[in-house]
Amino acid sequence: MKPNRLRQLLNEGKPTLGTHVICPWPGIIEIIGNSGVFDYIEYVGEYAPFSLEQMDDFGRTIELFPNMSSMMKVEEQTRGFIAQRAIDSGIQNVLFTDIRSAEDARECVRLVRPETPESGGVHGAAMRRSVGYVLGAGSAEWAKSLNETVIALMIEKKGAMDELDEILAVPGIDMVQFGPTDYSISIGKPGGGGSPEVQEAHIKMIKKALSAGVHPRVELGSFDQAKRFLDMGVRHFCVGWDVRIIFDWCKQQGKIIDELGIKK
Repeated sequence: MKPNRLRQLLNEGKPTLGTHVICPWPGIIEIIGNSGVFDYIEYVGEYAPFSLEQMDDFGRTIELFPNMSSMMKVEEQTRGFIAQRAIDSGIQNVLFTDIRSAEDARECVRLVRPETPESGGVHGAAMRRSVGYVLGAGSAEWAKSLNETVIALMIEKKGAMDELDEILAVPGIDMVQFGPTDYSISIGKPGGGGSPEVQEAHIKMIKKALSAGVHPRVELGSFDQAKRFLDMGVRHFCVGWDVRIIFDWCKQQGKIIDELGIKK
């Protein structure tokens, strides 16, 4: 089975850098992999249309790049099904959304870990592509890989901030990331993701995570925004979205077109 690059870097205490994709076309994965810049790609499944076959293709393409891993962002209502199918497709790490309590966090860990007495999970063996379909289902290597899956949580609800200390103490949680947009909605202030109150909560989450020994991860549009987080001690970032990059490029070209008067 493919070594989990993201897990390796965390175990070595090194910084990690990912990028997001919403389009599941394998060619996008190859382009990013060929750049040699990123440690992993996050497939933002919460926002993307996808099929089980496309998840298999995503996992298959990642394996072309030994020094790159992958992650899937999993929505709340079907988190168990999607997380397990993503892992079994070869997408090695999971970001769970909509965490509201420490019990939610414990449930996410159970969904990922193998159903062994030591791990206490509920992920059972299956003939899927991560184990070569018939080669390694239920093997010791398979169980080890599930225990090495990086589990990240979105801290984006008022309930999660209220129980943050308890969530950070849940065994098996590797990373947390603040979600300002959803958090602003959960406190009754839609559209207030950039407000001082919400940004203060973000800083609070980062400081508490660092103190608890859990890795805070920050999403960025570009690395021009990274310095203030680096100064706080953040070493894990996921930067850029494929669809946002295309949109920004189109708007930039539109501005140039206007300045040149081409369409006047």
